[in-house]
Parts: sequence; structure tokens; C-alpha cells
Amino acid sequence: MASTTDIKNGAVLIIDGQLWSVVEFQHVKPGKGGAFVRTKLKNVVSGKVVDRTFNAGAKIETAVVDRRDYQYLYEDGDSYVFMDQDTYDQINVPASVVGDAKNFLLESAQVTIAMNEGNPLYVELPTSIVTTIETEPGLQGDRSSGGTKPATIVTGYQIQVPLFLETGTKVKVDTRDGNYLGRVND
Repeated sequence: MASTTDIKNGAVLIIDGQLWSVVEFQHVKPGKGGAFVRTKLKNVVSGKVVDRTFNAGAKIETAVVDRRDYQYLYEDGDSYVFMDQDTYDQINVPASVVGDAKNFLLESAQVTIAMNEGNPLYVELPTSIVTTIETEPGLQGDRSSGGTKPATIVTGYQIQVPLFLETGTKVKVDTRDGNYLGRVND
């Protein structure tokens, strides 16, 4: 057991049997009454964000979350296989845990997986990836208008790219929201 003085960003708390990650916290000492800690918590599994206030000095339960680097190997039915970079052990992570990260999982990609008691909690990707696209040619008159067109990246996920890009072009894509960040020259 820990107390509210141990709360910091990134800490994982166990509240009502669920794991919650601290997104923000603030120690408040009002002129009247006792001090308290105001927090914004994100559910590790569902991603739901809630505000919660704890009295100063209250006992809280913290969870041990082990974050390790893994390399993505391949998809195996309803799970994804990753290899530990240090021990070369392979683990299967269910598709439900991988979630939307599957849209940007390139072969041999380096990811961070958070584990609690041997159970994977979530997969954290780098903020951007470089990949090639497949797209229809842009219309001749549209090249300077600044419009966009759909393009498919290697994983099958569809993004919006400028009209002047052609199939086979390498692009940088933001893994958080799928936005096109720019063209990559070799």
C-alpha cells in the first residue's frame, strides 16, 4: 500500500479491482479544510478517462507494471506474436489488447508492451512510422489545389494523402491518429 504522496504521472493504481493510469495530478491545499489530491485517471484496459479526488495521506494500492521493448513478428489467428528484445522469448498478445495499434504494426516494428503479473495490458507504438502507399493517380488539374485522396498503407489501413503522391511513395504516418505527416526521401 502507498499513500497519495506517491501519486505521479504514469503511476498505475488499483481501484475497485481495475487498473488506472495517472494522466495528471495536483496536490491542493485550500485555506480551509484538509489537503487533497485531484487526479485524472485513464483505465488501462478500456481507455476511459475519469477525474478522482483523494484525501491527502489516504492509502492507495499501486500496481507493478513492467514495460519492455518487443519486436513485432507476425499475426497468428486472433493474436499477435512479439519477441522480447533481451531474452528472445515470444509472447502472444490477443487482438483485443493490441486494439487500433494493429493498423500501424509493420513487420519487425519495435513496440513497448506494458505487462502486469504476466498479462499484457496495452501495446505502445512509436509516434510515427515510415511506410509505402498504394493509391489512385491524382487528376491532372488537381495537383495544386491542396486536396487529398485516399491511400492504403502496407497494413491495409487507409489514410488521406495529398493528390500529387503516387503508388510506391514512402510516407511518414502518425500512429496516434493516422494523419499523413510528410513524404520520406531515401
